[in-house]
Amino acid sequence: MKPSRLRPQAEADLIDAAQHYAQAGSPELAERMFDAALAALKPLERMPAMGSPRLGQLCEISGLRAWRVPDFPMQWLYFETADHLDVVRLLGDRQDIVAILGCSP
Repeated sequence: MKPSRLRPQAEADLIDAAQHYAQAGSPELAERMFDAALAALKPLERMPAMGSPRLGQLCEISGLRAWRVPDFPMQWLYFETADHLDVVRLLGDRQDIVAILGCSP
């Protein structure tokens, strides 16, 4: 089992998403999203290769994988290291993920 470690930008993404859900929906919705996002990391900690490599391949970022947050339109982006998951971002489906990552399809 490899613990996940959120980079500062991934933590900021999580907080920003929770604030968005609180404002656009309700504090309860924000709490559900927050909990779902953190819970989504648990299966990856057991089996890191479960995440999709497609985005990393598209953007030519070696080792980058993506994993969806159930019930919410967002995904974690991470790298597997020898001893942990290096979680770099939490991005929403409506964001221009390709542009954020600085690649062109």
